[in-house]
Amino acid sequence: MKEFDDFNFSVEKYTKDLTRECVGGSDLQQRKKEIEAYNETTAATLKQTCKKNYMEFIQTAKEISHLESEMYQLSHILIEQRNILATMTDGKTSSHLKAESLEAESTTATEDLENSHATRAVKEMVQGFNGNLEGKTFLNEGALIELDSNDYRPIQRVFFFLFNDVLIVCKVKHDKRLDFLTEYDPKKIAVINIKDLDGVKNAINIITPDGSKIYQSITAAGKTEWIEKLEEAFRFDQQKKPKKGQAPQPPTRAKQQSKASTPEKETTPQSPGQPKSLEDETPEWLSTASEEIQTLVAQRHFEDAQELIKRTQDFLRNENRKKLPLADAIETKVKQQELKLINVLLKELSNSHNRNLQIALRAAKRPLKILVEMGRYRQASATLLKVCAVSLRVAQREARRNNADISELFFCDLTQVACDFLTAFEKQPACVSALVVWCNAELQYFASQLIKHYLTKGTSLESVAKCVERVRKPSTKLTEIGLDISYHLEGLLRTTLESLIEESKERLLDSVGRTEESWQPYNLQTKSNLKRLLLELDVLGIDVRAQATGDTWINLTQSTVVFIRHFLQLTEYCGCLAKCETLLQSLELLLKELFIAQHSLKPPSDMAVDPNFVMKNKIFLVDNLLPIAIDKFRQISGRQCEGLRELHTKMSRQQGAPVPRQRSVYTTDVF
Repeated sequence: MKEFDDFNFSVEKYTKDLTRECVGGSDLQQRKKEIEAYNETTAATLKQTCKKNYMEFIQTAKEISHLESEMYQLSHILIEQRNILATMTDGKTSSHLKAESLEAESTTATEDLENSHATRAVKEMVQGFNGNLEGKTFLNEGALIELDSNDYRPIQRVFFFLFNDVLIVCKVKHDKRLDFLTEYDPKKIAVINIKDLDGVKNAINIITPDGSKIYQSITAAGKTEWIEKLEEAFRFDQQKKPKKGQAPQPPTRAKQQSKASTPEKETTPQSPGQPKSLEDETPEWLSTASEEIQTLVAQRHFEDAQELIKRTQDFLRNENRKKLPLADAIETKVKQQELKLINVLLKELSNSHNRNLQIALRAAKRPLKILVEMGRYRQASATLLKVCAVSLRVAQREARRNNADISELFFCDLTQVACDFLTAFEKQPACVSALVVWCNAELQYFASQLIKHYLTKGTSLESVAKCVERVRKPSTKLTEIGLDISYHLEGLLRTTLESLIEESKERLLDSVGRTEESWQPYNLQTKSNLKRLLLELDVLGIDVRAQATGDTWINLTQSTVVFIRHFLQLTEYCGCLAKCETLLQSLELLLKELFIAQHSLKPPSDMAVDPNFVMKNKIFLVDNLLPIAIDKFRQISGRQCEGLRELHTKMSRQQGAPVPRQRSVYTTDVF
């Protein structure tokens, strides 16, 4: 089979060579089987490879997400380190402070003029912006190009206006007008420098609360300037100095001596009666809890974020709340971050659906556990059941395409979902109602697909019985976990099954008596045929060896023998379907009317037939076939077939002695 892997493989050439090599049809059939086996092996290998690649793609996507979170964290750490270094290097002598104060006084007028021009330009040029820019410091403006984060393809032209506490993003239209898109707080974004690649240069990555976005500058100098200005806006409040007023003077010698003579007063602790500042009242971890929670969520450390939220809420519920003037503001911010965390977890949970239900449930465990601990039972249960519904229906669709058994798969998946659901919400019995409603909806969908694909009009009673039996058997296993859906399933299928039974009854009754009957003993031509027929009837539960005569004859008509075999098979199918009490009456009526139709067959009036032989066939049906059918029906269904029992009692009483053959006194059979 190496020829198939060749790049220059030709079907026509391979077919011609194959016909030359093979001798006869058997050799070609053997080669055909080898090619089909190779085809199946290749298809299985491709499936495994695709599955492996898909799993690796998922893992890679998760790693990329983790790397983005780490880059976001690293950017914040670098900015904080730069701010610390800038603060350390900003310590200057009094002379430098005096010089800066003089320079500040000289540049104040210029900065105020620039701010007023920038504010007026934004109001006049940007359409749709209604923000207030009064009192804000203008830092930079310029045009950039927004790129796609996947393939670095240009998306649109944008224009930035950067102030000390707001970054205004505008879209450049074809007529060079500016349309307002969004605005960001520079303290809530991170800037990452992107190295120049073959196709992309002068690009920066700005991580915003809405996600990561890439912008490209026209020149390298413009890129550097934007990085510096955005970092300056980030630490603007830390660098801000009083621009007006006299610079502080160095202390005189007298003051130094007085301070040196009273060191004890400086070191004495603050009296208890003296009021403390807000910073002393509020713990440091509590004042930064909101920002820390936001960072943990961005880094996908959901457990740590949830733990910090719980710690903050517990702290604010105690008596410490009365001592904190900013308790309400902190609680509001933490509540907002909690809602954001819940939305992220719900989105994470809703994105965990997969063709494989086990993978979907495994991926949903982490967000589900955190949501349950946070008390979001209803939202978590509803989202989990939606995810399971998608995975369940995709698996059913794949099973139908591969001609697999969908019933076993459906009920196994339903059991797995119910077990995992009850385990996750073990302490919340109110959520069980959601599970019951979901199972009801999925069962209705499964029944509709079963009727659509397997219980269509014209389906034989044998196929119907096998299909229903394959559904009933695994459905009873759900009772082991306390979920009984068998009765509801029977109700969903009842109307369709009754119509199929009625259709089969009409078709079977119409076929009775259609074949021409000679009303003679049945000749099977060979001993092997007779032996095979006797064994087949033994399997069905009836012994007709007493009716065998000679080497190849059975002392019954051919139609009677065929009916015996068909009626016993039909009794098995009806017994399987009669396990549901609602179908019992329809099935009894089918068997009863079919038996009566066969029993009432008579030879034509113009045919010379022995009446004793006709009566013998009818007696055999009543005395031998009917009791066996009644017993078989009871064994399979566990119910009595009252219709056949009444029919057997009635026909047994009507059975009379064989009627002698009528002969004419004027004719004789002897020649």
